[in-house]
Amino acid sequence: MAFQSNKFRAASEMNKAGMRYRALMAKHPFLTFGLPFMAVIVAGSFVLTPATAVRYERQDRKVRQMTREEELGIRRGARKVDMRDEYNRLAGTKDLENWEQKRVKRLPGENDGIL
Repeated sequence: MAFQSNKFRAASEMNKAGMRYRALMAKHPFLTFGLPFMAVIVAGSFVLTPATAVRYERQDRKVRQMTREEELGIRRGARKVDMRDEYNRLAGTKDLENWEQKRVKRLPGENDGIL
C-alpha cells in the first residue's frame, strides 16, 4: 500500500478562507499573488510621489541660488584675509616669525645633554 502525497484535511478545514486561498494559489499563482503584489507596489509609488516632492521642495528652499547682486553685496562686506596669518592662526603658531632661540636653565646637578 502506497502513502498519499497530499496531507489529509478534514472537510471543516476546507471551508476556511486560508485553505481556499492556498488552493487558488496552487492553481493560479500569478493572479492570486503576483498581480496583487505588483498592484500594491504601483499604488505605493503613487502615494509616496507627492511626499517625496514635498521633501525635495523643502530642501530646495534651504539651498537656493543667490542673485548676482546678493553675491556682490556679500563680497563687499567681507574682511580682508591674509592666508599666511590665517594658516598660522589655525595651526596654533602665534608668533612664528618673531621667535628667538633661548637656552633653558637646568636644575643644579642636572645633565645638560653634552657628553
